[in-house]
Amino acid sequence: MGLVEGKVAIITGAGANIGEACAKMLAKNGASVVVADINMDGAERVAGEINASGSTAIARTVNLAEEASIAALVKAVMARFGRIDILHNNAANTGAAQMTRDASLAEMDAEVWDAAFDINTRGTMLMTKHVAPHMAAGGGGSIINTSSGVSLLGDILNPAYSSSKAAVNALTRNTAAQFGRANIRCNAILPGLVLSPVARAQMTDTQLAMIQRHVLLPRESVADDIAGAVLWLASDLGSFATGQIISIDGGICHHQAHYADMLDMFAGAQG
Repeated sequence: MGLVEGKVAIITGAGANIGEACAKMLAKNGASVVVADINMDGAERVAGEINASGSTAIARTVNLAEEASIAALVKAVMARFGRIDILHNNAANTGAAQMTRDASLAEMDAEVWDAAFDINTRGTMLMTKHVAPHMAAGGGGSIINTSSGVSLLGDILNPAYSSSKAAVNALTRNTAAQFGRANIRCNAILPGLVLSPVARAQMTDTQLAMIQRHVLLPRESVADDIAGAVLWLASDLGSFATGQIISIDGGICHHQAHYADMLDMFAGAQG
């Protein structure tokens, strides 16, 4: 028996990268998975791979900027499965066209700011709005929001993205408070840098090396690191965790900035 055997899960942004890893992890552990993405080709590929492995998945398109699209997704899932036990609000607006314009606050177009909040925060809220009543009617469930390590820190880049993810942290706590008595848990996970092909393509070798120097563990993060945390929060193993903001970042947000430099100095002295 898997950790989420018999449960029904919706994962947004599941057509690639972190969402794909989470969909496959939940399916491997017994859940019927709804692979939801604006990119239907990606969603169908992931769902097909899950079904080919002997688990159950369906692909559905969703545009998180449109409430009608979200409502249609939830209606279709209920018609197919009759219940929703797990919601992983994973999708975010991280395309190159958005992120490269998310820079100086003094020069930012308001539409860039709005586009970040539209998907990252408003989309998460609307998914919760439409799923939570069905969860409550079914006896409860687990909502897991993907935030980001940058939601905890100031940075010189991507202020719209980091601010929208900080809002997701607050939304997570509000969701936990409002729906706890209905046996609905809500938690947020905060990944650090997970090197998806898209993320790697947007980074220089110098940028990657700089970030990796400040990770406390001796390796890069992979998507399954995040998927493992999602599985724990979705399962009964995490049944008393709610309202939590959990960093899965190799410790990058939890030490002084000069830590990596001190390690280099220490290594040099020992050498």
